[in-house]
Amino acid sequence: MLDIAQPQRVLAALLESSEDATLSVSPSGTILSWSLGAECLYGYAENEVLGHSMSMLMPIYEASGLDALLKNSSSGDLPPNGRAERMRKDGKKITVSVRRKVVRDDRGDMILILENSREMDLQECGGPAEQLMRMIMEQTPVLVWSTDESLKITSHWGTGALFSDPHPCDLVGRTVFDLFRGNEASAMPIAQHHKALRGLASRFEYGRGNKALDIQLGPLRSCDGEIIGCVGVGLDITERKKLEEDIRFQATHDHLTGLANYGVFADTLDREIRRASRTHRPFALLFLDLDGLKTINDCLGHLAGNRALKRLGRLMTKHCRATDLAARYGGDEFALILFEADPGMAGHVAQRIESCLAKDPEPPILSVSIGTANFPSDGRTAQELLESADRRLYQRKQSGRSRTTIAK
Repeated sequence: MLDIAQPQRVLAALLESSEDATLSVSPSGTILSWSLGAECLYGYAENEVLGHSMSMLMPIYEASGLDALLKNSSSGDLPPNGRAERMRKDGKKITVSVRRKVVRDDRGDMILILENSREMDLQECGGPAEQLMRMIMEQTPVLVWSTDESLKITSHWGTGALFSDPHPCDLVGRTVFDLFRGNEASAMPIAQHHKALRGLASRFEYGRGNKALDIQLGPLRSCDGEIIGCVGVGLDITERKKLEEDIRFQATHDHLTGLANYGVFADTLDREIRRASRTHRPFALLFLDLDGLKTINDCLGHLAGNRALKRLGRLMTKHCRATDLAARYGGDEFALILFEADPGMAGHVAQRIESCLAKDPEPPILSVSIGTANFPSDGRTAQELLESADRRLYQRKQSGRSRTTIAK
């Protein structure tokens, strides 16, 4: 007659000798035993899993069905053998073939479920169409994800280059807060997920670092139409955004100096006049003319003339605030809008530009004529301000205080 310890020793021997992943689970779902094959397949050592729930080996969307499995097995309605998705310790999702057997005591009560599984290869995972779809989804250059109702990530597909840290494989079981690195539920990506749970689809752009993503998000519904989570698709549009920004920059900036072009200047001046009229805050306009550009072009060539224009453009940018607007008005004429500036500030900026240009060691020595106008004392329309600034510029040029010297 066998003693009571012998069955346990026989089970231990089976667990050690089986090449398949063999494990046993209690009626409450706790892992009771763990074979060497299970360690090889799932990556967990025995001491890492014993006493823990079987759900640690399941994707979230399958873990929710563990209670139903245990209940049905206890009542004698053991689910048929087949295949299931499991999670390895390294976060990789694998498909396994599963065989289960319920072990009962003399009274017929379930003691444990014995599960035997092994990883399935591609040929076993479905027909050609299913294999092709799986391959496409795993390699498609987008990120596709789903969540449950608590916004925990239940699955993911695609390369997801934008979210390489953490790797997409590490996202299952985490929340959309981790995916989008947001701490507030009101942040756009999080808020859109909450809308999806209410049945509202959305499309928006999301940027992180130097990356940009075009996201389409909607509710994930069960077969009976009940919302059970969210499903999202993210397309990396970083290069497209860069191209759009380049096109926008070329359309709004002077190609030689990099300053705003005439169109942007005119629109900004009109907008600032409306704002200043409404808020009763002053601003200043500087009109600049690079002296002797024709002489430089005739004596040194047009390349030297272009360099002179760029030198003045750099000085304008350097000596105005980031909020101000420096623009090339056309030819050898430039303009500068100083927002919320008084006449004293306008004069100070003009003096700095004149002084720094005169001290610039790069030949030829350049000079600039500058005329200023202030809103509202010198005019309340764009034409009045420009005429006032141009008149003062002409007066300064006629005074002979500005010069351009060509080195011989």
